[in-house]
Amino acid sequence: MGLLIAVVFITIVGFLGKNLIGRSIVKFGESILQRMPLVRTVYKSLKQIFETVLKEQSTSFKKCGLIEFPSPGSWALVFISGDAQGEIAAKLNAQGEEMVGVFLPPTPVPTAGFLMFVPKSKIIMLDMTPEQGAKLLISGGLIAPDYKDPTVQPLALEPPVSQP
Repeated sequence: MGLLIAVVFITIVGFLGKNLIGRSIVKFGESILQRMPLVRTVYKSLKQIFETVLKEQSTSFKKCGLIEFPSPGSWALVFISGDAQGEIAAKLNAQGEEMVGVFLPPTPVPTAGFLMFVPKSKIIMLDMTPEQGAKLLISGGLIAPDYKDPTVQPLALEPPVSQP
């Protein structure tokens, strides 16, 4: 019964959020949050993060890669967030190598993790999509995406030799 009530409540909130009345309610709620000193800062940050990550045409996390972590010889799956920008790029690129921002999520809950800046040359880019990477992480490595190595040529079967 609780699950049914939750589904109905979420559906109603979604419906209201899409129409004019819902937008007014959401704006009113946001104005209340904007008046609370500590909540205002947290809310603004979370809203910006969710708007960036959940955009349908977002460029965030379009690629997956591997980096050596936590020690040499150990590899971790990361999501590429983009080139380092702003002050971080200025300070890190001054060391002579282009840096890339990567998100290193833990298994099996990829919603937490580390933002790291890694030299571009230290990242092994993967062909898998971020969705496939997330499945791999959540399953603890049990559900690996299909991969066909382009350097391996399939064996051509020879036609059977006909005997006279």
